[in-house]
Amino acid sequence: MCLAVIALAAHPDFDAVIAANRDEFHARPAAAAHWWRERLGARLLAGRDLEAGGTWLGVSERGRWAFVTNVREPGRHDPGAPSRGSLVPELLRDIREPADALATTLARGVAFNGFNVVAGDGPRAAFGSNRTPAILPLPAGIHGVSNAQLDTPWPKLARVKAGVARWIASREPDPRALWEVLDDRRTADDDELPATGLTLERERLLSAPFIVSDTYGTRCSTLIALGRDGNVHFAERSFDREGRISGEVEYRFHIAAAAGRAQPEALRG
Repeated sequence: MCLAVIALAAHPDFDAVIAANRDEFHARPAAAAHWWRERLGARLLAGRDLEAGGTWLGVSERGRWAFVTNVREPGRHDPGAPSRGSLVPELLRDIREPADALATTLARGVAFNGFNVVAGDGPRAAFGSNRTPAILPLPAGIHGVSNAQLDTPWPKLARVKAGVARWIASREPDPRALWEVLDDRRTADDDELPATGLTLERERLLSAPFIVSDTYGTRCSTLIALGRDGNVHFAERSFDREGRISGEVEYRFHIAAAAGRAQPEALRG
């Protein structure tokens, strides 16, 4: 996951809305979002990395949601490090408070390349990273994470946050109106580009919220909306290397508390 905006207790209908784009090499195999279970515990609704077996973003049947983004660190990449995609299923299975779950994840974070993680239950959420020492509870409002720290104002992130804010202000009840926000393919002006150690050409390419190139680009866009009534709406679009929609799935379920567990209802995809 390379860009995610979270709206917590900001919309009258939703406890939380997550709008995200996953950027990855086109050659890396992945499965579209579906229900699956890893080991014991809750079922997970998420895409799946078919190379390492983890995921970048998902929600559990209990309503726990989580995602991971890479930290952009040219020259500091360890090819032998474990996949950061293993962190998200771990967080989705954890039934503790989000900050406590993140503390366990970050305690072993030294083994991984740079990452940011966010985990939440409805409107309660926390941010953590193996590149900063603190776990940050997220207050109500709009927050964003790309390949730097929380709310770092890169142009792509600022643009998507503004689009989510406009959607909230409109009181539009359908989160699928955010597809257009995530489909923004405009690159930033050179004087707005961050200096992360990449070439100018690469910084330009990666500055768009939605990236299109032959080898690396936006592979999928995902919307997760957790309603105040316990209903969850999950929608995902997949894209080919030319940025065309190559698949679409949609799921709806209800989080029903039963002895501390939730039961999925009315699943479809």
